Amino acid sequence: MQRNPLVVVVIAALVAGMLYVGLHMARRAKGPAPPDVKGQQAPEFSLKSLDGKTVQLADYKGKAVLLNFWATFCQPCKIEMPWFVDLQNKYGPEGLQVIGVAMDDASETDIAKFAQKLGVNYPIVIGQESTSEAYGGIPFLPTTFYISRDGKVVDKVFGLKGKSEIEESVKKALSGGGAVQAQK
Repeated sequence: MQRNPLVVVVIAALVAGMLYVGLHMARRAKGPAPPDVKGQQAPEFSLKSLDGKTVQLADYKGKAVLLNFWATFCQPCKIEMPWFVDLQNKYGPEGLQVIGVAMDDASETDIAKFAQKLGVNYPIVIGQESTSEAYGGIPFLPTTFYISRDGKVVDKVFGLKGKSEIEESVKKALSGGGAVQAQK
């Protein structure tokens, strides 16, 4: 009796997927549920940027912030980062600040080369596990948080969304804290 190799591959993939989901759920069941930051004041952070400066969320008080957790190995991240460049150009004058949080083990030099290759025009900081935990954990890359001018998380997105959806969330963040004027 000969087996179809495609059937064996499909069954192996299903078993591997079930094991991954089971282990992932078991790990998450051990601890308390991560905080849901949507609608809450965005957690403060202090992270080192690629140019060696310390970047804090408080540095952008009065601005809407698109906070994007990404990694150099993340294919969807490579798709959306040029969109963030465009959005920074378009909405920066209105008070938007995009911040990229690199969440991988690549060297700072490799991260900088990657960002330069994509034409990144916004700050890139080196992420820490404590920062991702403060934002409720980052189960997927990319993960993006939209923070209004008054510092509240107005939206969070796991995975890749279309550029128009991202732009709508940017507009929501820009208008969400409308009482506070953008600082230059």
